[in-house]
Formats: sequence, C-alpha cells, structure tokens
Amino acid sequence: MSALQSWRKAYGALKDSTTVSLANLNSDFKDLDVAIVRATNHVESPPKERHLRKIVAATSIARPRADVAYCIHALARRLAKTRNWIVALKTLVVIHRLLREGDPAFREEFLTFTQRVRILQLSNFKDDSSPVAWDYSSWVRTYGLFLEEKLECFRVLKYDIEAERLPKQGQGPEKFQGHSRTRELNSEDLLEQLPALQQLLYRLIGCRPEGAANNNYLVQYALALVLKESFKIYCATNDGIINLVDKFFEMPRHEALKAVDIYRRAGQQAGSLSDFYESCRGLELARNFQFPTLREPPQTFISTMEEYVKEAPRMVPVTEPLELPERLLLTYKPEEAENAPEPVPIVEEKPQVVEEPAPVPSSSEIVSSPPKPEIADTDDLLVRVE
Repeated sequence: MSALQSWRKAYGALKDSTTVSLANLNSDFKDLDVAIVRATNHVESPPKERHLRKIVAATSIARPRADVAYCIHALARRLAKTRNWIVALKTLVVIHRLLREGDPAFREEFLTFTQRVRILQLSNFKDDSSPVAWDYSSWVRTYGLFLEEKLECFRVLKYDIEAERLPKQGQGPEKFQGHSRTRELNSEDLLEQLPALQQLLYRLIGCRPEGAANNNYLVQYALALVLKESFKIYCATNDGIINLVDKFFEMPRHEALKAVDIYRRAGQQAGSLSDFYESCRGLELARNFQFPTLREPPQTFISTMEEYVKEAPRMVPVTEPLELPERLLLTYKPEEAENAPEPVPIVEEKPQVVEEPAPVPSSSEIVSSPPKPEIADTDDLLVRVE
C-alpha cells in the first residue's frame, strides 16, 4: 500500500511540473497560472501563502476585470478536470480564501460566473484511488455545498457576514452590546434573510468530517475556515431571532406563520450546532478557538406563538393611509362594494336640481348644497349605513 501511495505522489508531482511547464507558455497570465497550479498541487498540505498572495494580487480591484475573470475561469477549469481529492479540496480552499480575504471585485465576478456555471456543485465528484479517498471525496462535496450556499446567502443579504465588523460592548459614549444588522431589520426583510441564514447554518453543520477525513490535517485546515465563519453566522441568526420575537405580536397572520417555522427551526439548529462544536473542540486547529455559549430558544414559547397565529389579523392596521392607498382599497373593498350604489343616484339627482331652477332660490340652493356632501364625506360610511 505504501508503494502504491508513493507512486501516486510521484505521478502527481509529475503532473504538477508538466502543468507548470505548460503554464509558462502562456505569455499573458503566466504568473497567475503558475501560482494557481502550485497553490492547488497534489501535495497533501494547505496552499502556501506566497502563492495565495499572488492570486489575491491578481484579483484586486486595481487589476482589469479581464484578469479577475481569467482567474475564475482557471480555478473552475482546475476544479472541473481533476479527480484527485487533494487538488479539488485545495482549489476550494483557494476560492474560500479569496471570498473571505480577497477584493470584493473577485466576489462580484465570481457571483456572476456561478450564475452561468455551477462550478461548486460537486455531486458527481469522487476519487477512486483508494477506499480512504472516498471519505475525503465526501467531505469535498459537502464543502462545495457550503461555499455555494455562502454565495446564495450573499445574494439575499446583499452583504458578506464575515466582513461585518460587530461593535464591542462598552465602545463609544453610549455603551451598547454589539449586534449584527439582523437586529435592526423590519419584518419583511427579516423573514427573507433569516431563512437564508438558517440554510447556510444547515450546510455548515453538515461539514462535520466522518471516517478518515476526521483525522486528516488538510481537511481540518479547511474545516477551520468554516468554523471561523460559523461564529458570525450564529450571531446574525441569533440577533435575527431576538428581533423576530420583538416584532412577532405585531405581525399579520401570513407573516406570523413564517415566523413560527423560523423560530422552531432555530431551536433545532441550536442543538445541532452545539453538537457540531463539541465534535470540533478536540481538533488540532480548533484548540485556540473560543467557541460561543449557545442558548437554545425556549420551545415553550412556540405554543404562545401558535395561539397568537389563530387570532392574528390577516392584514396589519395601516397607520398612514395616504401612503398606502392600494392596501386601503384591498382592506375595505367589501364594504365599499355594498355601499357603492348609494352615492351614484345622489350624484345624478344633484345636477337635475341645479339645472331646473334658474332664479335666486337656485343660487341659495347651490350655496347650501356643498356643505351636505362634505358632512356625508366626513362621516364616511356610517351615516349612509344608518
């Protein structure tokens, strides 16, 4: 078995050197091609920082967009052609590092590219070189799903959670606790963003390595990147749940139903995330991490939420009718339909009364007639119903 592994390492090194030689023939992006090949070679170790720095520099905002696009195409080509779990995993690590630490220009270009080519969907990827490689291949597929969900979450939130700087408690003249943007969202945005965050958290929890992958150093290196992001994802989700509870008893029924499902899922994910953290505490690369203390939302509150849903209004009371005339029409449409025939004959009779008398009495009638419709309008429909 050791002889076979040594042969595979030699074969991988030969392929890397051949690829580098071919990359040197490319006069336009020679340095970038060489850096990508060396950062994602067949050596079972994390990508070297000097190669990553060259790739980051090639995708900065100071470079032309064509350079950024070429880098993405080169990474996609590298990921699509390989059947080696080491090369695939190191390529995903490079993409992850660029999304976390690179220029926003790379993320924007990468988002556009992945809408046309789903390069992170690795459902068919499998390294058949050994039974041990099957466990590694499974984790590579899971890691790709997490990165794809990370991009999808960015499309919904319109900002990167990892780049968010949370203020610390006690800063500034007004001492306040640090919290994420989800703490200040309105109900509509909250009900849109929280499911995206929970789906990302679901993919993150699924990144728990199994079998031989649990003790592999390269897998643990990539898992450490996932763990670093988990803290802010949890913080954003937790702040959103607090905001959700504050706004819940003012929600209409259709929003309250969504809120109950989100709250119920938050309780389930808190337990799963706690188990995930517990399994990662013993890893070599996670010994210096400060894991947050998770507090599961009280599940007894769900019954209170469900009781409110039964009596919740179907529409929120409108406090500013001038700004939302369409909602007023939808709300009071049945009442207007019943009373609609009444004002029509009244309007038709008034011009007849005005046309017939021409003398002075007509002018007095014309002067006295305006107050009558005004009184009827101020009393709304109550006067006519009586």
